[in-house]
Amino acid sequence: MADIKAPVFPESVADGTIVEWHVTEGQQVNRDDLLAEIETDKVVLEVVAPDNGVVTKIVKQVDDTVLSDEIIGQFEAGASASTDNAPAVDPDQPAAPVQAKQAADGGEPVQATDKKDEADHKDQSPAVRKAAKESGVDPKEVEGSGRGGRVTKTDMANPTLKADSSIKSDSGRPVAESMGERTEKRVPMTRLRKTVANRLLAASQETAMLTTFNEVNMKPLMDMRAKYKDQFEKRHGVRLGFMSLFVKAATEALKRFPAVNASLDGDDIVYHGFYDIGVAVSSDRGLVVPVLRDTDRMSMADVESRIRELGGLAQKGKLGLDDMTGGTFTISNGGVFGSLMSTPILNPPQTAILGMHAINDRPMAVDGKVEILPMMYLALSYDHRMIDGKEAVQFLVTIKELVEDPAMLLLDL
Repeated sequence: MADIKAPVFPESVADGTIVEWHVTEGQQVNRDDLLAEIETDKVVLEVVAPDNGVVTKIVKQVDDTVLSDEIIGQFEAGASASTDNAPAVDPDQPAAPVQAKQAADGGEPVQATDKKDEADHKDQSPAVRKAAKESGVDPKEVEGSGRGGRVTKTDMANPTLKADSSIKSDSGRPVAESMGERTEKRVPMTRLRKTVANRLLAASQETAMLTTFNEVNMKPLMDMRAKYKDQFEKRHGVRLGFMSLFVKAATEALKRFPAVNASLDGDDIVYHGFYDIGVAVSSDRGLVVPVLRDTDRMSMADVESRIRELGGLAQKGKLGLDDMTGGTFTISNGGVFGSLMSTPILNPPQTAILGMHAINDRPMAVDGKVEILPMMYLALSYDHRMIDGKEAVQFLVTIKELVEDPAMLLLDL
């Protein structure tokens, strides 16, 4: 008999919560089959079967809190599923009935078959089942927009309740009720969203955060992209976007202003001799910040490829802890959602974060004449305890100059 254990969490992760068991006691599994999922404040970790065999016991149930390397179940390698693995039955007790309900006309108990429940479950996609698990909303009570009335992942994100529905969570507590066209929905926060909320609140309360703004003319960069995007994609197999140049511009600016790349550790200032830039990504589970490592050694193609890879993992909920930990600076692009201007919040223990925004045509004065140019507002939030206003402004101006004249990066000017 072997123990099924939670993964070893890094020091920054205190504990996790079991969000789903994909097996039951007595079930036979193959090596590396997915057994359970554990959600931490950063990522969802998968627990897989160590070998071929049978899951003999589930120790920790869904919603239980688990610690690093804690036993969550037991496993017998090489065993086969049989009646020996089935739960013991007390011979003095009658067999448990199948779920029953009262008939509307006669009040007699009518048994509901397991086959129907199984069919309902199979009719739902994995994405829908996962969304239901996270929200506590029963897909059977949601109006489906898919073929044949099937419920889709989009339906679960913004559910329209059936007229006679009263949606309940797994605990039986109503989370949404239909009142004609007026509905209310109560969904427990995920561990990730609660952690993000707490960190953002702490950042606003525990740092001397200040934001400086500037604007950048995106026309030179847009012209360069239009001219070389086809050649770039053909040569490197990835599309040329704006983020890669901003990452490279930020890396160069961090070299010139080391305080922006530093962090605070108690009363100590830690100056980092490397450049690990986090890129904020919105996912179904909330805001995550995967990290690009050693951006000073990456080409623009490397940056684009890695951002695409990390973004895909974020949407699938497959980011690992190594993808999320660390980071000396963060870039957040609210412009992809249409944000014209915002004040990004620090990602402690980092001391600065760059906010990008939407590109809009605006009249600008150029050499005494008015021209319509594609402009973007940039925002740099920084911890004034660590970074002086002069350094922050000069850092942001450096990024502005490098973006407006990309050749400066190539010529190291």
